[in-house]
Amino acid sequence: MRVAVLALQGAFIEHEQVLQKLGVETFEVRQLQDWQQPKDALIIPGGESTTQVHLLNSLGLLHPIRQAILEGLPVFGTCAGLILLAKQEDGHPREGLCTMDIDVCRNAYGRQLGSFQATGEVAGIADKLPMTFIRAPYVHRALSPEVEILSEVDGRIVAVRQGHQLATAFHPELTTDHHLHQYFIQQINRLSA
Repeated sequence: MRVAVLALQGAFIEHEQVLQKLGVETFEVRQLQDWQQPKDALIIPGGESTTQVHLLNSLGLLHPIRQAILEGLPVFGTCAGLILLAKQEDGHPREGLCTMDIDVCRNAYGRQLGSFQATGEVAGIADKLPMTFIRAPYVHRALSPEVEILSEVDGRIVAVRQGHQLATAFHPELTTDHHLHQYFIQQINRLSA
């Protein structure tokens, strides 16, 4: 198994470290040539979503990545990754990959000082998962019945799945609990079987 990690900006190294601990080979995507390597899945890390969209566009990566996801490539987006996958932000169409039927609220908890930790259930994955929120978004609402809500914290949706797409408002790569990455690996194996 080989997982591509978008490495334009944000917490990509931490995702690579978790996957390596779980015995999964990774490679970084920084330009179109990197993207053209064989891969079984993609991780889109946290960071700054506006910057990531700008870089994806300027490097010619936005459309090839979007097309691969639409064609079934498994993807896991965290924090900014969730925003990039969302079709809407605050009820309006947004620029990005736009492959998940969700409406998001960006920087929902305020600036850096609004960062916090919580523990919550993620349906079918973990009963007490540690969650690190850093200038985090949340999902206002699902835009289609295909979106499965996996977790809520304080009444706000913070983890969703739609087919081969998984997204969280928090940073599972910043904790020692690897349930979500293990789940993503299982999904990759199931989809490729």
